[in-house]
Amino acid sequence: MRAIVPTLWADGSAAAVADFYTSVFRDARETNRTHYPTEGLPDFQQHMAGEILTLDLEIHGLRISVINAGDEFRPNPAAGFMVNLDPAFLEDPRGYLDSLFAALSEGGRVLMELGEYPFSPRYAWVEDRFGVSWQLILTDPTGEPRPTVLPALMFCGPAQNRAVEAGRAYTNLFPGSRLGTAVHYPQQTGPATTDGVMFSEFRLGPAQDDPREEFWVTAMDSAVEQDFTFTPGFSLLVEAEGQEEIDRLWAALSRHPEDEQCGWCRDAFGLSWQIVPADLGELMRAPGAHQALMGMKKIEIAGFGTHGLLSNPH
Repeated sequence: MRAIVPTLWADGSAAAVADFYTSVFRDARETNRTHYPTEGLPDFQQHMAGEILTLDLEIHGLRISVINAGDEFRPNPAAGFMVNLDPAFLEDPRGYLDSLFAALSEGGRVLMELGEYPFSPRYAWVEDRFGVSWQLILTDPTGEPRPTVLPALMFCGPAQNRAVEAGRAYTNLFPGSRLGTAVHYPQQTGPATTDGVMFSEFRLGPAQDDPREEFWVTAMDSAVEQDFTFTPGFSLLVEAEGQEEIDRLWAALSRHPEDEQCGWCRDAFGLSWQIVPADLGELMRAPGAHQALMGMKKIEIAGFGTHGLLSNPH
């Protein structure tokens, strides 16, 4: 496994998303973009010919990809990001938090007001104008270092009270992973039972020399009944090293065959994943590659050719 990349679905607005985040965050830049082919697209994609297909960002060291597509999906608060503002590594973290709150909430909505909470002297939860949720937290500089930006999952609806189970499943799937802190609810709180967690964290993949470069995920169970759950509006893309790893991850994660398409699958908790070859960008340069990918469910590397399209096994 080369990397896990949080991916956002954008309704034709990938460039606007990138421009917004690179203007809001102190350390953010665009790293790559790909485009739809100009010919050979299926009918429902014809209007996207030549347009941006994916746009990759790096925000405080975290790779984030934005998919430019239709209006089928939109991110929601079940999956977003936590911004870990650590005074040990950031200058004026409180001021930075307040500026992020002002920028991200403009045109969006506030899910938890900016203020002091038992778990942090400064915290807020906002959903920005594109539907992406951000938890902004001033953290204890004496704790273990964590990345500045982390994916944040909220287990609710059909996934309620399964955050701990999911953390165990995901860490068992990726070599070198480990569980971190887990704070359980002391009593039934709304739909959250004592098996549920107010906060938990886990690392996917091996340790790094600098812990801030590791891939950590936070997870919680909702204490309020929600009318939403995970959707493809937020997914985790895994760059797999070869067909064998693709096959292993697909077998472990895909639990909804009706949702399998172009390397996308949905797991037992409803979270969407993209399992792709680490060299997908190179494979997609082959003639006919887009058509081949559109015909696949699980990606079969043999379906792409370096000098033309091989026969598609599907």
